[in-house]
Amino acid sequence: MIHERNYWKDYVNAYEACLQATSTHHTPWYIVPADDKENARLIVSRIVLDALEGLKMAYPRTTAKRKAELQSIRKQLLKK
Repeated sequence: MIHERNYWKDYVNAYEACLQATSTHHTPWYIVPADDKENARLIVSRIVLDALEGLKMAYPRTTAKRKAELQSIRKQLLKK
């Protein structure tokens, strides 16, 4: 085990090279500490929330005619 410690810099360089080669603006990597589960969960939650907010999602727009059709369908489904 102690012998492997001699390769630490090589491991770190390989790790950094992998992240730099695969992390992009649209598909980023995040490094989250694993030794503190409570804070790790908070960090991951923030990352997920930021990603969802960045999607700028909204309900689809509809017409009055389509809304009436959907309400009719809903009534029919409730009868059964």
